[in-house]
Amino acid sequence: MTSAETRFIFITGGVVSSLGKGIAAASIGRLLVARGFDVQLQKFDPYINVDPGTMSPYQHGEVFVTEDGAETDLDLGHYERFTDANTSRASNVTAGGIYNAVIRRERRGDYLGATVQVVPHITDEIKQRIKLMAESSEVDFVITEIGGTVGDIESLPFLEAIRQFPVAVGRRRCMFIHLTLVPYVGHAGELKTKPTQHSVNELRRIGIAPDMVVCRSESVLSAEIRQKIALFASLPVQAVVSARDVPDIYLVPLVFRSEGVDDFILHEHFGLGAPEPDLSGWESITQRAAEAEGRVRIALVGKYVRLEDAYLSVVEALRHSGIHHGCKVQIDWVDSEAVGDPELAGRLAEADGILIPGGFGGRGFEGKIRAAQIARERRIPFLGICLGMHVAVSEFARHVAGMGGANSTEMDPETPYPVIDLLPEQKEIADMGGTMRLGADPIKLHEDTAVRDLYGEAVIYERHRHRYEVNNHLRRRLETAGLVCSGTSPDERLVEVIELRSDAHPFYVASQYHPEFKSRPERPAPLFRQFVGAALAHALAAELPAGREGAHPAPPVGAT
Repeated sequence: MTSAETRFIFITGGVVSSLGKGIAAASIGRLLVARGFDVQLQKFDPYINVDPGTMSPYQHGEVFVTEDGAETDLDLGHYERFTDANTSRASNVTAGGIYNAVIRRERRGDYLGATVQVVPHITDEIKQRIKLMAESSEVDFVITEIGGTVGDIESLPFLEAIRQFPVAVGRRRCMFIHLTLVPYVGHAGELKTKPTQHSVNELRRIGIAPDMVVCRSESVLSAEIRQKIALFASLPVQAVVSARDVPDIYLVPLVFRSEGVDDFILHEHFGLGAPEPDLSGWESITQRAAEAEGRVRIALVGKYVRLEDAYLSVVEALRHSGIHHGCKVQIDWVDSEAVGDPELAGRLAEADGILIPGGFGGRGFEGKIRAAQIARERRIPFLGICLGMHVAVSEFARHVAGMGGANSTEMDPETPYPVIDLLPEQKEIADMGGTMRLGADPIKLHEDTAVRDLYGEAVIYERHRHRYEVNNHLRRRLETAGLVCSGTSPDERLVEVIELRSDAHPFYVASQYHPEFKSRPERPAPLFRQFVGAALAHALAAELPAGREGAHPAPPVGAT
């Protein structure tokens, strides 16, 4: 489909934040993909930061990295996992990015001396970003989520832009979906529609009349409540959707399907014909997740464990792998600053697997070193990601390779053995935002390694987000001591994956790249899949009369 035929769906939110606009957008995208359409999703964030790359995970959750190296909102991870379509730099736009682009044009004199204003210059730039998504991908649908809540001052330029957008492309090619909350008031014993009525009225005051209202609630909306909302929103009853709470976010597309969301969008609103959706694979995933009987406990050791969204893609990749193996993954959130506590160290020793995710800075680093040591010495399946690889290499250098005090120069610039050091091209960089090694790069997997057997390919492409690498000046000494550099950049300059041989450990792997960003419910990331498989084998071995003594063999590489 050409960009001149692309349809546009805009999703706004009202009443309160954190209603799940991202999940709603991703679920609609999943339904449209299941009916044979090409879909791209886009997120507009109203904050002034140019991107979330420099924001604390406690402020914003994880930073999701796209194939083309953009640091973006975590909702883009949901978009990719639900639709199985890669997002891009154009998929996440912030108010800061919009104002930055307009101000740079003004400084160059592009506006020929005109007074630069929110309307039309800022709103025109926003509309151009929507059109760019359609033109660059030539998809059937562009679904754009507007961050924030209707009524917020910072969201107004985005709402004004989408109000104007149908003028350029035609109202029949645009659809507005509004997500609201229908709260249950306990003392009254009923659901209340007044917040939704006010939210729809606020949207109308801006000049946008919603074509569909999606109502979040604890339970299914009654016919009476739907009719009431439909009356106040000037909509047919079938345009009022009951988005009841579900125990698994992957059930939301199925709930939307049962509510007829995709039928209304395609047939009633856009007048399009389409085959019935093929959701058999998706239904199978949700069924396997519900019926999983086994259980593994994974100790996730990090410094942002008070906010699970800080490691959202890691958590989802573990879930995907658990579904694949027919088990439930129980995450034990371990604060890396407190690993010295004997009780926490005992929890690590009893875990079925230990995972150290990415991160920055020295806080909690020594706790992560201790966690990696416990995993290596007790033969507990271990997976390190990005900083987790720096931890694994530093721990191995100190306690196996005889390099006392080995460290990353990020943590200790004066370390006698800088086994992890800043990339040469990073040493002159002063700005923090968007200046790391970012996005997908090729990785050569070496023969006769577990990782090569696991992927089954000589070259893979994975996403990166880091400034520090294994120091090649000390690499030979590490390899002589038994560390296997199983994956490198094609020129072998950069170490991408390390592992221990199977005779030394059942599963001990760490990657410089972030495999979690490419994990899908239908196709778990290979490293996560094998890690959870090894953890499951460890858990099963622990149930034997011999307890946790001795080796805990991992499943064969590539086993399903």
